[in-house]
Amino acid sequence: MDKILEMKKCLIILLLMFLLGCKNSKNDVLSNDVQIQNNNISQQSISLVLKENADLTINERIELYRTLKRNEADAYNFENKDEITMYGYGLLWDNKPGEALEVFKLIVEQFPDWYNAYDSLGEAYFNLGEMDLAIKNYKKSLAMNPDNFNAEDMIARINFPNKKPITPSEKFAKIFPVEDYKADLDQLANKLLEVHPNALKFISKSNFWKIVNEKKAAINENTTYAEFSWHCREIISSINCSHTSNNFSQDWDAMPIQLLFPLDVRWIGKRLYVIDACTNANKVAVKDEITKINGLPVEDIVSEIYKHIPSQGHIETYKRHKFNYWATAMIPYALNFPKRFSIQIKGQKAPVILNALDAYPSFKEPFTKPCPDNLCLDFKDNKTAILTISSFNYYPWNNLSEFENFIDDSFQKINQNKTENLIIDLRFNGGGSAESSIHLLKYLIGKPFAYFLNIDAETEEIMHQPFKKTYKGKLYFLIDGNGNSTTGHFMAMAKYHNLGTVIGEELGSNHFCTAGQTVLRLKHTKYQYYVANTTSQVAIKGLDDSKGILPDYEVTQPINDYLNNQDSVKEFALKRIQNQ
Repeated sequence: MDKILEMKKCLIILLLMFLLGCKNSKNDVLSNDVQIQNNNISQQSISLVLKENADLTINERIELYRTLKRNEADAYNFENKDEITMYGYGLLWDNKPGEALEVFKLIVEQFPDWYNAYDSLGEAYFNLGEMDLAIKNYKKSLAMNPDNFNAEDMIARINFPNKKPITPSEKFAKIFPVEDYKADLDQLANKLLEVHPNALKFISKSNFWKIVNEKKAAINENTTYAEFSWHCREIISSINCSHTSNNFSQDWDAMPIQLLFPLDVRWIGKRLYVIDACTNANKVAVKDEITKINGLPVEDIVSEIYKHIPSQGHIETYKRHKFNYWATAMIPYALNFPKRFSIQIKGQKAPVILNALDAYPSFKEPFTKPCPDNLCLDFKDNKTAILTISSFNYYPWNNLSEFENFIDDSFQKINQNKTENLIIDLRFNGGGSAESSIHLLKYLIGKPFAYFLNIDAETEEIMHQPFKKTYKGKLYFLIDGNGNSTTGHFMAMAKYHNLGTVIGEELGSNHFCTAGQTVLRLKHTKYQYYVANTTSQVAIKGLDDSKGILPDYEVTQPINDYLNNQDSVKEFALKRIQNQ
């Protein structure tokens, strides 16, 4: 697959399956606005019906769509243009551009006023080599939505096939005119306020614009794109929304290796430890505590970096996990890319001058995950089982049945074994679909329950019925700061309904989030970022929007356990069960 189209595919999958699970009201999607609508979970997925009838020809599937819409319009989510679009992209990515073309034609017919329908149709024609029709549809999409930079790029690409785009490493050191930088910062700020429905929920308007003006004042004729992107990241992060961000992996890919901080480190309990000395093994030891970098206290450096990491409300555990993952690159950004690094180690008088890296460090997980996939069930003994759910990324248009079958099979085994204690491990779970969360809750809540609040902040009309055999034993939930989006919704429901004991650290999310995403790009620098566009809240009240779901027992992993690959949180839960 063409590299640029492959990048677009990865972007769509990432946004849809990792970031967009927690939502319950409407908005637009995909080319620039990315969201899967879940406002009526009771309806069947028309995309799933088409997928299940893959043995039919594409024309027969299109006719099935029309027949069902004509005869059973209320039974299926025909208004969900996002899901049917993803069905079309699934065919395109499965090397069936002809079938995808027919689906995208259907979408144009059904949603003639939607700019993304023409963008998708243009992509199908592009894949089929019909460039005139591709340009025609891309131009129509761009006319309907001037912010659709994908259409803009594809038109330029078709017209100038030999023109090479600037690489991330080339752009890293590029200097744009001062006025272009400032205009882009104004555009960024105004778009955040325009698109995000809760942009000023956690920051006042005056404080928001104070940050914007401070960043504009810091711009000068020597400001590089890398420095500018760091300014943008602080403005974006200031609205405190984990679904509004710029993907830091782009910054990582652009950085020359000699500029990276040449130690792998981990921030634990307000202390910065060396976990891999890399090229400095003759100077620094694993577990050394760093107190200063280039003469600055590490706590001040981390505090500055936290301003550039978006999270829900005022949750710091989420920021800590992101810092620990990207510290090698974030530290240079915070220090404005020094040519060399020196560190002060606790207990030593003289600073240590570090050697530059000669290879990229590899990230070490805090402990060995219990299963290679996202889902697994492990019986520790005849009384205790551990249900690991590392993702809710299971959608009706794709693979929801995989999740449902696993959960159904797991609870059948749990009930057959008469398991007295069930640990549900939700660590590392970045979210996913509401449908998967609700399906699991039906085994845990023994009475009908509402899940979402509607757009007027009133309880939705849909009451979800529990399964006949709900779990009756003792429940324990393991959580961490990685838990985002739908994971916050799920745990808010678990907390509100007093389902069990919560162990770990403050979750990276809660009952409230702003999800969905509008993908935007600044005019001059082409800086790309994602803005949440849909308010989503589960049907409970009384929790603090600015805090993550809190554990009943706070347990974190100390440095020795990390270095020894020891799962401190799970061990605490098992010991508690043993001693009860």
